[in-house]
Amino acid sequence: MPSPSSRTPSYRLHKGSGQAVVTIGGRDIYLGVYGSDASRRAYDRLIAEWLANGRRLRGDHPPTVAEIVVAYLGYVDSRYRSNEPTSIRTALKPCRELYGTVEATAFGPLALKAVRRRLLDSGICRSLVNRRVQAIVRMFKWAVGEELISSSTWEALRAVEGLRRGEASTRETEPVRPVDDQVVAATLPHVPRQVAAMIQLQRLTGARPGEVASMRGCDLDATGKTWIYRPASHKTAHHGKERTIFIGPAAQDVLLPFLRVDPTEPLFQPKEADQDRVAALRASRKTKVQPSQVDRSKPNPKRKPGTMYTAASYRRAIARGVEKANEARREKDPKAAPIPDWHPHQLRHSAATALRREFGLDVARAVLGHTSPVVTEIYAEMDQAKAREAMERVG
Repeated sequence: MPSPSSRTPSYRLHKGSGQAVVTIGGRDIYLGVYGSDASRRAYDRLIAEWLANGRRLRGDHPPTVAEIVVAYLGYVDSRYRSNEPTSIRTALKPCRELYGTVEATAFGPLALKAVRRRLLDSGICRSLVNRRVQAIVRMFKWAVGEELISSSTWEALRAVEGLRRGEASTRETEPVRPVDDQVVAATLPHVPRQVAAMIQLQRLTGARPGEVASMRGCDLDATGKTWIYRPASHKTAHHGKERTIFIGPAAQDVLLPFLRVDPTEPLFQPKEADQDRVAALRASRKTKVQPSQVDRSKPNPKRKPGTMYTAASYRRAIARGVEKANEARREKDPKAAPIPDWHPHQLRHSAATALRREFGLDVARAVLGHTSPVVTEIYAEMDQAKAREAMERVG
């Protein structure tokens, strides 16, 4: 399949016949009498279809799976403002690797199962495998809507059932649980102050990791007693939903030291955390710093600390904090039990559980930004203490 042209084909006169003509992909297409309204409409219609089809004529050269993937990712990048494009790219990667050169119409249920097997062999859990397979099927659905392939290809892929719990060679994961406050407290002294602030904000607001990591001053409305944070991008932005996060006095105290003169800058910056680390190392030196060692930074390092944490770098920072906390515990007491590993999404579950217990399900749903209370129930752990107390009275 030839590469699409970047130039829009022109409406021209064919002198020999007096007809209007346009040349697309080396092929002349006659449109009717030159200069007539009918020929102009035919040209406009043809160019519109050509553009909608990725600057290619419909029906010419059936696209390969790789070409469908490239076209779909272009659509995804223009549609989503969250991290969804990254997740979709990851899901489509094995499909492109195994069947990139195959015509898309030849990609059937057996091919989809082969891709699923590749995903299973990579070690990811059953539910994630199912989600990635569904992302592949959605891509073929989109291709049908763009008239790149016939609907029969997509319908055949829909016939493949998802993996069920307990099937051979599948791996299950435990549901995300709230993280214990004592575990968080033990970790906080061993993470940068920027990460510690992000942890405290999540506990107080129930925000998602990415929402806290990308926080900027220009996204904050600090005019009232309770501040309002509206993230520039969030998980459900592509559904037309607005995300509002309320910041009370305790969370405001956490934020105040990080507010910036330039409101467009991220509040929590890894480069500042690195500067703090270097300053702490220098302050702890017992010997005088030699003139040649005042600045030992590389002039052109391959990797520099960024100006904004991502959900992934935030998670890694917490993991390093847990390691340091356990090292400190072992130095004090070699027999001390280590604190368990945890990740920032558990903080959202902790906030959901506390809100549900204190104020009820409706308030927890509103704070977390859920449309359905069923989703909030997933996040909020059932209050076992209340259940136990009720049964003691009954029985």
